[in-house]
Amino acid sequence: MSVLVSEAKKQIENLLINAANTAIKNGELPECELAPFKVEVPADRKNGDYAVNAALVWARGFKSAPRVIAEKLMANIDFNGTFIEKYEIAGPGFINLFLSDKYYAEIIADVITKGGDYGKSNYGEGKRALVEFVSANPTGPMHIGNARGGALGDCLAAVLSAAGYYTEREFYINDAGNQINKFGLSLDLRYQQIYADGIEMPEDSYHGDDIIAHAKAFAEIHGDKYMSADEATRRKALVVFALPKNIQGLEDDLGKYRIKYDTWFRESTLHNNGEAARIVELLKQSGHTYEQEGALWFKATDFGCDKDFVLVRANGVPTYVVPDIAYHYNKLEVRKFDKAIDILGADHHGYVPRLKAALTALGVDADRLDVVLMQMVRLVRDGEVIKASKRSGKAITLVTLLDEVPIDAARFFFNLREPNSHFDFDLDLAVSESNSNPVYYVQYAYARICSILRNLAEDGITKRDCTAQELCLLTAPEERELIIHISALTDEIIQSAKSYDPARLTHYVNELATKFHKFYAACRVKGDDEALTQARLNLCFATGIVIKNVLDMMKISAPEKM
Repeated sequence: MSVLVSEAKKQIENLLINAANTAIKNGELPECELAPFKVEVPADRKNGDYAVNAALVWARGFKSAPRVIAEKLMANIDFNGTFIEKYEIAGPGFINLFLSDKYYAEIIADVITKGGDYGKSNYGEGKRALVEFVSANPTGPMHIGNARGGALGDCLAAVLSAAGYYTEREFYINDAGNQINKFGLSLDLRYQQIYADGIEMPEDSYHGDDIIAHAKAFAEIHGDKYMSADEATRRKALVVFALPKNIQGLEDDLGKYRIKYDTWFRESTLHNNGEAARIVELLKQSGHTYEQEGALWFKATDFGCDKDFVLVRANGVPTYVVPDIAYHYNKLEVRKFDKAIDILGADHHGYVPRLKAALTALGVDADRLDVVLMQMVRLVRDGEVIKASKRSGKAITLVTLLDEVPIDAARFFFNLREPNSHFDFDLDLAVSESNSNPVYYVQYAYARICSILRNLAEDGITKRDCTAQELCLLTAPEERELIIHISALTDEIIQSAKSYDPARLTHYVNELATKFHKFYAACRVKGDDEALTQARLNLCFATGIVIKNVLDMMKISAPEKM
């Protein structure tokens, strides 16, 4: 939470404890251990800015009715030098406290002073967090699920950074294993089709247009030279030619999507430097492996999994899980990240406990690995779901989506729902310029603020710094609602970081836009009272800072004109 919000809550805690101790000292209440109590924001702030249940919690110790205790506490309370202005006792003994004008004034001053840093905190204490996301196979273009994962992972990394973590972004390139073998097979067959008839593509090979394009480009350079080569040589040459182009394509497409990774980590590294083989040996040494029918198995059931799994096949080839274990061991033990956070599709739910079991066997605290499981996305147009077949090569890709939908809208929309919820992406809504489009609605609020400041400047009225007394003039209900919402940004970022849910921020900034529009409709900014005009200008300016800070975090533009 922001410093001022935290300070207000601490003041309330101290006020109640001091009042209780004074009442005890005066003989109004008996000696008693003061158990912890809650200071909470009530559902309706008309009932107070904070509600305290201290009298109810202390009722047993004081051997008295909560309401009687509340009255004695309030008779001994001193609000001087605090942000609290008055109180009310409600129901069986809840104490409702109301913040002073000074508190609201200081919130606005704090936002303007901190500017682009407003909302940031040291909650993460500089702990090292590595967010791995998208990590699409480099055997073809990225699909719509990768588009959601990209927006989610990139925004989550920004949220963690704002919450005080040292954060890095990483893409894991699966440039080894079965998918690369299938990639080589598909390229090989498409290449042979150029020069020979009767070459069929197996059902489970890659049928996309990109495979055909690579084969043709390879043939333009080498002609039919590789038709006489052995299969292994031909496929290796095709993969060496096409794979770097695909990886560069991934980087270019994600760059267009405003995603920049700190590291592109290749799976092949783990094989080439021996880390994958070392993991197998370490698991053997842990005593949690056994051999059966020539294969090496990991005793995952020792760690609560429903079944064991194969590490190395009978033919001596490791399964896909070995480099995955080695990769996560590398993150946590070699590179010493405090947290490894993976954004994965919901179909990986069975994979996570197996991975954690292996890490535990290796002596790694598996709680340092957190996995965000992301549900599927459906594209909707005119109320109908758009269906496409990935195998036929007609899937909706990230690139085709961004050709149709503005990047701002894509990044905002993919963070509208928490990751584990299914999401229908409405293409018509995403491109509409109306208040029903949430990203347009938020951007319009920011543009309106810029317009207010611009228009008043043309009238000779420019924003100046206000005194605390001037900011205390902001007492209208709409002004107070707006300021309270502004004060919640830091806590929203922290809660978003704790829950790995950037959707909290889209909800927050959307509601902020609503509260601003409500304020603007109810409170005339330019008026006869110069001090009030300036106070409201400062409130507009502070609101603009907060909207832009959230949009910047999400890498969404904040246009000054619309």
